Amino acid sequence: MKAIKRVGIGLLILILLVAIALAVWEPMSVSSVSPPPAKNYEARIVRDNFGVPHIFGKTDADVAYGVAYAHAEDDFITLQEVTAMTRGRLATLNGTDGAPIDFVAALLDVDGTVKRKYDDLPEDVRAVLDGYASGLNAYADEHPDEVELSKLFPVNGRDIAAGFALRSPFFFGLNGPIQALTEGKPLRREGGPSLAVPIENRTVHPLSEDKIITPVGPDPDENGSNAYAIAPERSTDDKTRLISNSHQPLRGNVAWYELVVHSEEGWDFAGANFPGSPFPFLGHNKNLGWTNTVNRPDLIDIYKLTLNEKGNAYKYDDEWLPLEKKRIWLKIKYGPFVIPYPQMVYRSIHGPVIINGNGAYALRYAGMDQLDMLTQYYRINKAQDFDEWQAAMAGQGVPATNFIYADAKGNIGMFYNAMFPDRVPGFDWRTVLPGDNSKAVWQNTLPFTRVPALINPASGYVMNANNTPYVAAGPGDELNPETFSPLMGIEDDQTNRSRRSIELLEANGKIGEAEIRRIKYDTAYVQAGYAKDWLDKVAALDLTDDPQLSRAQALLAKWDWDLDGKGPADALALKVLRPANKAHYQRGTVPDPREILQETVNHLMEYFGRIDPPMLEVLRLRQGDVDLPIDGGNDTIRASTLWDVEEDGRLSVRHGDSFIMFVEWDKTGDVTSRSIQPFGAATTRPDSPHYTDQMQLFVDKKLKPVWFDPAELEKNKASEKVVGSTKGAEK
Repeated sequence: MKAIKRVGIGLLILILLVAIALAVWEPMSVSSVSPPPAKNYEARIVRDNFGVPHIFGKTDADVAYGVAYAHAEDDFITLQEVTAMTRGRLATLNGTDGAPIDFVAALLDVDGTVKRKYDDLPEDVRAVLDGYASGLNAYADEHPDEVELSKLFPVNGRDIAAGFALRSPFFFGLNGPIQALTEGKPLRREGGPSLAVPIENRTVHPLSEDKIITPVGPDPDENGSNAYAIAPERSTDDKTRLISNSHQPLRGNVAWYELVVHSEEGWDFAGANFPGSPFPFLGHNKNLGWTNTVNRPDLIDIYKLTLNEKGNAYKYDDEWLPLEKKRIWLKIKYGPFVIPYPQMVYRSIHGPVIINGNGAYALRYAGMDQLDMLTQYYRINKAQDFDEWQAAMAGQGVPATNFIYADAKGNIGMFYNAMFPDRVPGFDWRTVLPGDNSKAVWQNTLPFTRVPALINPASGYVMNANNTPYVAAGPGDELNPETFSPLMGIEDDQTNRSRRSIELLEANGKIGEAEIRRIKYDTAYVQAGYAKDWLDKVAALDLTDDPQLSRAQALLAKWDWDLDGKGPADALALKVLRPANKAHYQRGTVPDPREILQETVNHLMEYFGRIDPPMLEVLRLRQGDVDLPIDGGNDTIRASTLWDVEEDGRLSVRHGDSFIMFVEWDKTGDVTSRSIQPFGAATTRPDSPHYTDQMQLFVDKKLKPVWFDPAELEKNKASEKVVGSTKGAEK
C-alpha cells in the first residue's frame, strides 16, 4: 500500500510539475521586442462632447503617438488582441479560437515579409509607425493592470506593419481558399463566370475539422458597404457630397474608430481607422475625401504541385526544387495553461503551400510579401488635390478595395482599385493551375492606369454597393466591360443595394440633403435579381400538408418588399431572405426554401408565439443596458447585415451600418461633415459616458457634427490632455 501511495504521490507531483511547466512555457519562450528608438513625443488629445478624440501634434509622428494613446483609452482590449495577432500569440490570449489565425500568420510568413520589406519603407512612414507603437507602449506602461498577456509590450513599428501584412489579404477573401483547401471543400469563385472547383478527400484542419479560419478583415461571406459621391451640377445647392457608409462588425479588430488628426506638418484629416492603424482609412481633409467598399475580383491563384516520392521537392519546369518547410508552435491557452501545439508550414516559389489528402496546393495572391499599403494610406491622407491623390493611389499598395472619391473642386470618381495579376493567356485561371509550369506563375501586377475608373460622369454621381464596377453611374454613363481583359477576373455581381441605389439616384433628379438621406436610409428590396428568384421559389412550394407554413407563405406573398419594420411580414421576410443573400454573395449553392421557411417559422413561434411579430421587436441594437429597435436587413441600403440570436430569441445586430459620414463642400470649397457610430467612442468601456451615447441617434437615423475646424472644436470640447514626454493633467 505504501508503495502504491508513493507512486500515486509521485505521479501527482509529476502532473503538477508538468502543469507548472506548461503554464509558464509560453511566456518563457517569448523574447521581448525592442521598443522603437528613444524619442520625445508630445500630443494633445482634445475630446468633443461625444468623446471623439481630436489629436494635435507638432509632427505626424507626434500625432500617431496620440492616436494610439487615445484609442487605448477607449478600447485597449481590442488593441491588445490585434497586437497578439501580429505576434502569433492570439491563441495564447484567446485560446483555441485564436489558433487558426496564428497558423495563417505563420503560413503567410508575415514575420518574413516584415524582415524583408520594412526597411524599404520611406523614413517618414516608419517614423509614424514608431510613433504609434510608442503611444501604445506608453499606455501599457501607465496601465499595467490592463495588460492581459505578459511580454506583449513593448511593440515597435515592425509590429504595426505586421498587422497590415496579415490583415490586407483577408479584405479580398484569402481565408476562403485557405479554409477550403485545409478542409477539402469546393473552392469558391473569385470573380467572372460561375465556377466551383472540387477538392476531393476532405482533410482535417491543423486544429480540428470544425475550426474556421476567422477572417481578420471584413467578413467575406456577407460583408457590404455603400458609397456615393454627388457632383455639384447634380446637387440642389451646388454642393459636392460624399457619403461614407461602410458595413463592418460593430465590435472587434475591424470595427471603426472615429478620430480627427491635426499635425503642423500638414496632416489634417477626419475619419475612422481600425485598431492597430496610425492613420484613418477613410474620411476627408480640407480639400478632398474618399470612402471604400469591398470589391472581389479574382486576385488569388491556386496551383497543384507535383511532389517527388519523398514529398520534399516539387517539379518546376524541368527542375526539382526543394519544398520549404518550417516547424511552428501554436501556443494555445487551455484554462490556466498554455500548451505548445506543433505544426508544419510549407512554401514554394509560388507562395504558401497547403498539403491535404489530395496533394499539395500553393497560393499566390495580390499584395503578397509587400508593405506598400502603409505608404499608400499615409500619402492619400496627406494629398491636397486630385492629382496628388491619384499619384499616391498609383503606388498600388492596397491590394483591393473600391475607392469612391470627391473633392472641393467638384471632382468625383469611382476607382475599382486592385492589384490585378499580370496573367498570360493560355491558362484557365478559374481552375486549379499546373504548379510545374513557370508561365502560369505571374510575377507582376497591372499598372494603375489599367484599373477600372469612372471619373466625373455626365450623370453627376458615382456609387458602389459591393457590385460590379460596370454599374456605377446609371444607364449611359457606365464603363464598357469589353474594354477590360477577362484575365483580370472583374466581378459581374449585383446586389440589392446596388440595384436599389441606381433606381433611387436615377429617380431623384437633383439630389440635395433630403434626397441623399432618404437614399442612404432606404430599407427596400428591388423586385429583381436573387431576392425575387428566391421568393418565387418560396411561393412555388406545395405546402398543403402544413397549414402553418402555408400561412407563412401567404403572408410573404403580401409583403411590401420593405424592411422598414412597419409591415406584418417584415420579421418573416428578414429571416427568410438572409440565407438567399448569403448564397448569392458567396456565389454558392442556394439552400432549400422549405427548410429555411420552416426554420424561420419555428423560431418566430418559439420566441414570439406568432409568425407576424413586429420586426422592430425582433431586430435590436444592444449594448450594455441599452436595447433599441432597428430596421433594415442584410442587403438593404440601411444595413442590419448579421445578428446574434440571443437567449430571448431576439436578433442583436453585430454587423451592418457602422461608421457613417456625410461630407459636403460648398461653392467656396469650405468643408463640413457629420457622422455617427452605432454605440459610441468607447465601445469596450462600460463605465464611460461614451459607451452607448450615440445609439439613440443611430437608430433614429440622425448624425452629429464633426468638429473638423479646431476653432469650432474649441467651442465644443469636453476634455483636454497632453500625453508624451511632457504630460499635463486632464482638464
